Amino acid sequence: MIGKYIREKGSWLWLLVSMQLIILLVAYMDSSIPFQSALYIVALNVLVCLVFIWARYPKETRFYKKLSTWDHTYDLGELDIAESPYEQIIHEAVSSQTQRYRKESSHHFISLEQEKDEMLSWIHEVKTPLTALQLMIERLPNDKLQSQMTYEWLRIQLLLDQQLHQKRIPFMHNDLFVEETELEPVLNGEIRALKSWCISKGIGFDVSLSATHVLTDGKWLGFIIRQLLSNAVKYSDSSDILIDSREQNGHIVLMIQDHGRGIEAQDLPRIFDKGFTSTRGRMEGSATGMGLYLVHQVVQTLLMTIHVESSPGEGTTVTLTFPRKNDMVHLAGV
Repeated sequence: MIGKYIREKGSWLWLLVSMQLIILLVAYMDSSIPFQSALYIVALNVLVCLVFIWARYPKETRFYKKLSTWDHTYDLGELDIAESPYEQIIHEAVSSQTQRYRKESSHHFISLEQEKDEMLSWIHEVKTPLTALQLMIERLPNDKLQSQMTYEWLRIQLLLDQQLHQKRIPFMHNDLFVEETELEPVLNGEIRALKSWCISKGIGFDVSLSATHVLTDGKWLGFIIRQLLSNAVKYSDSSDILIDSREQNGHIVLMIQDHGRGIEAQDLPRIFDKGFTSTRGRMEGSATGMGLYLVHQVVQTLLMTIHVESSPGEGTTVTLTFPRKNDMVHLAGV
């Protein structure tokens, strides 16, 4: 800050230096003025100026120091009271701009909340005719047509569910209920939801749970597993999906392994990026690039970690590592 202060007062300092040099020059040119006396006066002036700068520096820089460390929130109380006219001009400008941004932010927040509520309402409304459509599909006499329509119906269900949770994730902390959750019912529920799709593709499940309980939010865990299983089924054919859990270094680890087409090595670092669909997914046009991105968002909030290993043509293994119980205490509020 002292360097900026010197640069700010540079013109005044140069003026003071110039005036002292003029005094010395006049004393040097005019023999009637003792040069040593002039030198003494200049030294005294310099000393007075240095003391003055030393005394004024804290007072004149206090407001700007506070302004430079301000985190640009809407709390103007963090700023010091402006004392000089220039400080008052800056304070008024910052205050008026902050008030304007505060109003704009409030307006945008209300608009987003309204949009979110409308979207959630629409999703819930759409689920009613989808339920009726499912009943109609089940009555179709043509098994092949029934299977095809069931697959398309399931895709719509998964996309709606994905959109629903995408809108809820920013407010996820308001919707958490962390408790001891049994893995088997959650897994069985998600597998049953994909049953018709799995039958049509000849896919089975091999479930082996050494660890049966985890401390987490059951509803959001269901969303994570739903996304991972739907990806495994989508990119596999006529093979089993292996699911197992175990305890490792105080953590519960859940592994989902498929024997599908796998992921290209160059795509692996980007699979959690928003909207990333990989080269093959872009060619097919069926991927949204949102599933794993949303999973990653939820996993981070639940203090979990996710790791993906894959080889093209050999399959993909997704490992979910749950936090230790002590790590979940503040999130669970217990």
